[in-house]
Amino acid sequence: MATPQADTADQRLTTRLLLFSGAIGPVVFVAVYLIAGAARPGYSTWHHTISTLSLGDQGWIQIVNFMLYGLLTLCFAVGLRRVLRTGAGSLWGPILFFVVGLGLIAIGPFVTDPILGYPTATPAVASLGGSIHNLTSLIVFIALPAACFVLVRRFARDKWRGWASYSIATGTLAVVFFVLFFAGVSAADGQDGGTSAAGLFERMPTVILGVWQSLLALRLLGAKTFEHGASAEVTTATR
Repeated sequence: MATPQADTADQRLTTRLLLFSGAIGPVVFVAVYLIAGAARPGYSTWHHTISTLSLGDQGWIQIVNFMLYGLLTLCFAVGLRRVLRTGAGSLWGPILFFVVGLGLIAIGPFVTDPILGYPTATPAVASLGGSIHNLTSLIVFIALPAACFVLVRRFARDKWRGWASYSIATGTLAVVFFVLFFAGVSAADGQDGGTSAAGLFERMPTVILGVWQSLLALRLLGAKTFEHGASAEVTTATR
């Protein structure tokens, strides 16, 4: 029969693994879509969307990439809830990451419709699956920057030096780039001019937000809370 000490050690290990999932998830996601995009003939990282990598014979790679990132983000949401427990951001922070995780998992099988001229010579015909993909993507686009803003009060209260300002800047930049992305897609109006930076504008927030998420996970992993058990308040360990 396991001792209380053993149970506590197991809980700490589980929490560490959950938080580590949040650190590696964005890194794997960005690396995979960059490599997949570079290997696709006729695909432009500058112009085309990440989601259109889900189309074609190799589309399963990006589908799995979305779903893996979603699963790792769900794990991170659970780990975040374990260490925050009470206080500012302890509920809505994990909830928003949970929404992001579920959204990314749903994005995978509901493949996008062709857009911005990719795949080449494929008509951009709307479908139910594509509409679900677009709606779910919008939810993810909103939820992840929202998590940045929701956790600002927590960082300020716990005296995480620079993190409140960093989170505000991250969330704001992400929203700006998302707006630029949607504007670029609307301006193209389905035409393949190949000149708009819609692809770049979409990738920038995934990188900016991904770095923020990874650094947050690593910051929590380095907190002394784990020396006192996973149930300890992060606030007492990060002042």
